[in-house]
Amino acid sequence: MKTDVEELSPTRVRLTIEVPFDELKTSLDHAYREVGRQVRIPGFRPGHVPRQVLDQRIGRGAVLEHAINEAVPDFYTQAVREAKLATLGQPELEITKLDDGTEIAFTAEVDVRPSFDLPDVDSLRVVVDDADVTPDQVEEYLRALRERFASLLPVERPAEDGDYVSVDLSAEVDGEPVADAQATGISYEVGSGTILDGLDQALTGLSAGETATFESVLAGGEHEGSAADVTVTVRNVRVKNLPDLDDDFAQSASEFNTVGELRSNTRKQMEAMRRAGQAGQARDRAIEALIEQVDMPLPQGVVDHEVAHRHESLSEDLDGAGLTMEQFLEGRDLTPADLDKEIADDVRRSLKARFILDKLAESEELDITQDDLANYITQLAYQQGVSPDTLARELTDANQLPAVVSDVIRSKAADLLAERVNVTDESGRKVEIGTTPDGDDALDGEEEAAAEAAEEAEEPAQKGRAGRRAAGKPKA
Repeated sequence: MKTDVEELSPTRVRLTIEVPFDELKTSLDHAYREVGRQVRIPGFRPGHVPRQVLDQRIGRGAVLEHAINEAVPDFYTQAVREAKLATLGQPELEITKLDDGTEIAFTAEVDVRPSFDLPDVDSLRVVVDDADVTPDQVEEYLRALRERFASLLPVERPAEDGDYVSVDLSAEVDGEPVADAQATGISYEVGSGTILDGLDQALTGLSAGETATFESVLAGGEHEGSAADVTVTVRNVRVKNLPDLDDDFAQSASEFNTVGELRSNTRKQMEAMRRAGQAGQARDRAIEALIEQVDMPLPQGVVDHEVAHRHESLSEDLDGAGLTMEQFLEGRDLTPADLDKEIADDVRRSLKARFILDKLAESEELDITQDDLANYITQLAYQQGVSPDTLARELTDANQLPAVVSDVIRSKAADLLAERVNVTDESGRKVEIGTTPDGDDALDGEEEAAAEAAEEAEEPAQKGRAGRRAAGKPKA
């Protein structure tokens, strides 16, 4: 087999591949067997029809077409491997010559990974957040922990902001009750503004058993967007009662005997979480630094394909969330052109990062073990809420394991990059990535649990921020 490679652009090549007809023999034999099994010719059993008869009844051309369709992908793969090309996506194939008994020739146009040079990563400098934890931050975490153990106590007074009330709600539009706007026994935090506009003002000052009526616009149901008269009746008023931050609380909320031990360990855990966060920041900011420094052409076909995939994924996500594209754009304060640019820019950035990490992985000869792959699939399965065995089977059936392997290698390249660059925190102190100050390679189980707990403590604030957005950024 002979292969010539022509560079059409820095990111696209044309392969001209010539194959002696003898190399088609295996595929041609298989084609005769397959065609022979598929046809019914009187006097012959399926699969036992002589070639001469098939050539006469079916035509030699049909058998040749079957053989070529089977063989060309393998010839193409062999040519790419021998030419040492890093191809991207599917090729455009065209048969250019077919001399029966002599040779076949075809061309393949395909995108390839761009050629570029990596700067000296050891000279890169990135800055990450400080890992210090202040006493106020420790107390804020402990307060969030107390919130999780809080109880609600009834009070005999009018409702105020921050109180929890149980209420009945009913709405009328033009004097007619709205069937899907009637509810009883709803628990609601006064001042949260999460149900109806005007509800907080109506509740403030009401005691148990009292009723108020206010005007509001219905946010859903058959009368969505309609002005309604809403009646609210308070069943009871309760206040949140936080447990005292004392030794008894420490013993009930943790494995520690004293509040001093709980406070000390909380600080240690929060610092461990922040050190882990520094590693993630170092990875992201080192990649961003390389993206800024490396100039590379991008294959337009790959860009266009990924942009189309992002748009499709966004549409599916919006459908699943019950949102229209118009609502999404309004919530993000974007025009369709703004969204197109945002997605295209993010695709280009993601592709550059992918190519950079691939090149770093190759230069460092990174590889993965079965444990690396198993750990990655386990983590992915946990995020998706399925068992690792189920996800592994799905990935195998969909032929997605090669893509998973590439993702794992890129992750290892990003880890290596974070360890190689010069990292300092905002206070100017050098930060060692890859080891904790105690010399451990990773967070131990206790620190991981603390990290999760601290994240849970931050959830209310995160949800508040999320609630002020109509929808998030398109998936990367």
